[in-house]
Amino acid sequence: MVNVTPSFLRLPARAAKPRRRGITHVLDKGLPVADAEASLAVCAPYVDVWKFGWGTAYLDPGVSAKLAILDRAGVLACTGGTLLEVAWQQGVVPAYLDWAADIGFPCVEVSCGVASMTAAERGELVATVAARFTVLSEVGRKDETAAVVAADWARDAKQDRALGARWVITEGRESGTVGLFDSSGHIREGVATAVVDAIGIDNTLFEAPRKEQQAWLINHFGSDVNLGNIPPADVLGLEALRLGLRGDTFALSSAQRVAESEIRVP
Repeated sequence: MVNVTPSFLRLPARAAKPRRRGITHVLDKGLPVADAEASLAVCAPYVDVWKFGWGTAYLDPGVSAKLAILDRAGVLACTGGTLLEVAWQQGVVPAYLDWAADIGFPCVEVSCGVASMTAAERGELVATVAARFTVLSEVGRKDETAAVVAADWARDAKQDRALGARWVITEGRESGTVGLFDSSGHIREGVATAVVDAIGIDNTLFEAPRKEQQAWLINHFGSDVNLGNIPPADVLGLEALRLGLRGDTFALSSAQRVAESEIRVP
């Protein structure tokens, strides 16, 4: 039996791959190669960036095999930001970037979630990495006690874009309880708005591991909002949210909302 994708529903417009907006950024915490391949067999059309979380790329014996699978699936592979922070702290950034290039990573994340960098040091790092890779930079700290000032996030995001970052990530961690979110997981709307106002919605990537966070961002910014730190097993569920196929975003599949998305200027 041939599996044919149905087309009888009118659903919100979605950008096609390779896309700049509406990206889904997956967080891989150390999946075995076979599991990653099986996941992509189902969800590759809906995945744009696959991040090897934290420093797992440095430890994963299957990293080369995964990179080959991701390349065939049309998914960008990205290193975790913490790995670069460790390399920066130890003064071995050139060796790190050579390793990432040699093994085949097209994307590198630049963050300052734990390392103590000055704004100038952070900017220099973004520019250095952008000369060789597609950069996903991250604003905000992983420390739940750190002050969250919307204007600071907007300033850092604007600087990163000017220095070559393709997407700027808003820190939320895999728990969804710091940075962009309070300790209960509720979004800091002022922070989200400030970053979007500074660099535009297409250049902003919100870490949003929880379903209620994803639904809020989709309802607020639209189906083609960029969302990150998505568990591989949740990709199809997220795409259903984007298309109004779940109760949390049901209004998006209404005839009026669909018509509005279809006539939207690209």
